[in-house]
Amino acid sequence: MIKALAVEFQKIRRRKIWLIVAIMILVNVLWSLWDVGRMNAHDLAQGWICCLFQFPLLNSIMMPVIAAVVASRLCDIEHKGQTLKLLETVMPSARLFSAKFFCGALYLLAAVLLQLSVMVAVGYAVGFEGNPPLDKLFYYFLFTTAVNLTILLWQQVLSLLFVNQMIPLAAGIIGGFAGLFLMFFPQNLGRFVLWGYYGVLMFVGMDWDKTTRITDFYYTAIDWTGFCALIVMFIVIYFIGRALFIRKEV
Repeated sequence: MIKALAVEFQKIRRRKIWLIVAIMILVNVLWSLWDVGRMNAHDLAQGWICCLFQFPLLNSIMMPVIAAVVASRLCDIEHKGQTLKLLETVMPSARLFSAKFFCGALYLLAAVLLQLSVMVAVGYAVGFEGNPPLDKLFYYFLFTTAVNLTILLWQQVLSLLFVNQMIPLAAGIIGGFAGLFLMFFPQNLGRFVLWGYYGVLMFVGMDWDKTTRITDFYYTAIDWTGFCALIVMFIVIYFIGRALFIRKEV
């Protein structure tokens, strides 16, 4: 598997997939700086929890698009070069499927780690009250990574099955908007859509007082049932997607 993964990185060395991740982090930095620039003492006192509320909102629209682009860039190189048949003579289709997924997963994993780094750096730079809530940051890492990887897997299946990459890219964009839209509805509705799990696994709520125009954030109970449902969806997509790719005629 390590050799297959090395081959994937070798093939995409000039495809500049890292640039997609870099742009996303840049947007995160600009968004964070713009937001903290408007903070008063009350907002700084709840700066950490404010970030844990806003970053999932940003992720719900950006991450599905990034996952779609990363999966497409990993897979369309095989369609353009018509190399799938050749590759399947030197390695099993199942290994090729897994290698592409692990390759894309490393990019999205790096993106979440960089997000956390930005969050902590901005928090210390502007003086958020208290130390970073390490347990909450861990949950953010766990849930964001789980949703990202499940969406990446779904996008990879589409990108491998369809030669025309506009189809998976359109699915990613529409899914991102659907996920963001569902965050403004009751949380249970998000369970029916893969992209809605950014909202389902969000553990921060917001209370806005229209009289005083003061916003307060608070932690909510973690939806472990939703997390388990997401893991089941990942397993189902993985095995069905891999079986479809193995049976695909190239």
